[in-house]
Amino acid sequence: MNDLQVAGVVKAYGPGAAPVLDGLDLTVPGGALTAVLGPSGCGKTTLLRVVAGFLRADEGTVTVAGRTLGGPGVHLPPERRRIGIVPQEGALFPHLSVARNIAFGLTGADRAVKRSRVSDMLDLVGLAGYGDRMPHELSGGQQQRVSLARALAPEPHLVLLDEPFSALDTGLREAVRADVRAVLRATEATAVLVTHDQQEALSTADLVAVLREGRVAQCAAPEELYRRPADPWVASFVGDAVFLPGEAERDAVRTALGTIPLDSAPAGLTLGTVLLRPEQLQVTAVDAAPAKGTVTDVRFLGHDALLAVSVDGLAEPLTVRSPGPIPARPGDRVGITVTGEATLHPAI
Repeated sequence: MNDLQVAGVVKAYGPGAAPVLDGLDLTVPGGALTAVLGPSGCGKTTLLRVVAGFLRADEGTVTVAGRTLGGPGVHLPPERRRIGIVPQEGALFPHLSVARNIAFGLTGADRAVKRSRVSDMLDLVGLAGYGDRMPHELSGGQQQRVSLARALAPEPHLVLLDEPFSALDTGLREAVRADVRAVLRATEATAVLVTHDQQEALSTADLVAVLREGRVAQCAAPEELYRRPADPWVASFVGDAVFLPGEAERDAVRTALGTIPLDSAPAGLTLGTVLLRPEQLQVTAVDAAPAKGTVTDVRFLGHDALLAVSVDGLAEPLTVRSPGPIPARPGDRVGITVTGEATLHPAI
């Protein structure tokens, strides 16, 4: 399988500069789509460029399909790595037709093979019959699908996608994202998607790697990452988080919102920070809940609403995500109940 292995990679821009990648380790299983997510400056783009061969790592190794592409004494140039790249905004050659763009990487193949491969790629990305068009005659979403077809045409071991949907508007971005995911599934391609969009990472990828200060803070399946983040920082970065102090007792934790079942906690940890997600909190009648508070703010988002509730006994307001009609208004006294399980982390 075309696994990607990044081991102990260090990269700094210049002598004496702080490393952007600081001993980064990452494994992408063959056939999987892994999203790399993190704040600005965490090393996402640098990692992509090191894997692609545009940058040489100062330390560490990059291996794809069992072949070392970069490491001590080894640095294969990009054109010899069998890696396809889908950049931002497609970056198609404006003077070449769609078909010639897709065929660009098929060096050494005869005309019949190129025509057949281009036809297959156009069918795959849903653009059959578009081969003679020029890039400027396509929509932004169509250009991105052509860019993906161009990357997949030479049958690479790995496909790198560098924020390929960032220039598209919201509705089109979701549609193109689904198309790209379907194409990668159909070809069983191993792929790495670099993105700053948390929703995109969680909804698109098989695995999500969260980078922090040049290292992988956590790499896990989207649901695992969201439900069981490695620490409060990861929890805050991936979605909205609710933190409150708690005291563990066996398989539950006592909090200002009542006693909540525990999903996980570090061994031996008694006092710590309880993590919940806003959708686990529910607004109820004041006399029907163990916790009471006052609504201080409401933000209506269409499909749901976010309520800030100042809970009696807590210094900071909590965020409640409520689907459907807005259940309360600023100034209302409400009760708060909790559904599901909590995780406990060391105090922050």
